[in-house]
Amino acid sequence: MPGTKEIRTKIASVKSTQKITKAMEMVAASKMRRAQERMRLARPYADKIRTVIGHLNKANPDYKHPFLVEREAKHIGIIIVSSDRGLCGALNTNVFKSTLGLMRDWQGKDAKVSLCVLGSKGLAFFRRLGLPILASTTGLGDKPHLKDLLGAVKVMLDAYKDGGIDRLFIVNAQFVNTMTQKPVVTQLLPVETTDADDLQDHWDYLYEPSAAEILDGVLMRYIESQVYRGAVESVACEMAARMVAMKAASDNAGNLIGDLQLIYNKARQAAITKELAEIVGGAAAV
Repeated sequence: MPGTKEIRTKIASVKSTQKITKAMEMVAASKMRRAQERMRLARPYADKIRTVIGHLNKANPDYKHPFLVEREAKHIGIIIVSSDRGLCGALNTNVFKSTLGLMRDWQGKDAKVSLCVLGSKGLAFFRRLGLPILASTTGLGDKPHLKDLLGAVKVMLDAYKDGGIDRLFIVNAQFVNTMTQKPVVTQLLPVETTDADDLQDHWDYLYEPSAAEILDGVLMRYIESQVYRGAVESVACEMAARMVAMKAASDNAGNLIGDLQLIYNKARQAAITKELAEIVGGAAAV
């Protein structure tokens, strides 16, 4: 059995760790509320513009934008949204698993895969695997801004326009509730038809000044909204996962302190008993 001094040192160390995890839990809870608010504000616009853009596949414009044209998938692009920091449970791991599953599916169809990684954790993970990374950005923080995302995303869009990529996906964590965050895979390009059953066979929007100018602008706003939504959803998921993970760590530290305290009491009692036995033995010898 270890000595009482060693046990006291362990108890003090665990208590110090518990204070840190408790503080991190409170900080994550505070940031999560703000992240959830940004996520709620981003969702309606992203959902509505996705529906409108999805309708364009059923429309008959004079101008067919490259983002609406479906090609044979020989080269796949994937935008991966991860966190810059760890200590958030299995959040990043689940996103990486979904990405690897998507890659295996397309590689099984003889398609090449190129990546765009948002976040330090994703960049470190996929670099270790030696996969082709066309673009990356890190240090987005707790409040991701669209201007920080556009540089890396534009590389993928240019590759799509030039024919270097035939499909573009985004993989990110989706916030369900505080306890549940799930990875989702969304096809960004070419745009998939939505609500097709509610549309007529032959119809179109009215474009002013021209279909080319309107579609160029609207489709870029669509890409921006989907990537930004993925980023703010990922931040909300990160804060929720970190809060849960740090609460579990604090609870485990409390249990460990209780176990160590019990061991300490037993060791102290054994030491006292030994001293008493020595005193009694000495007195008896005299």
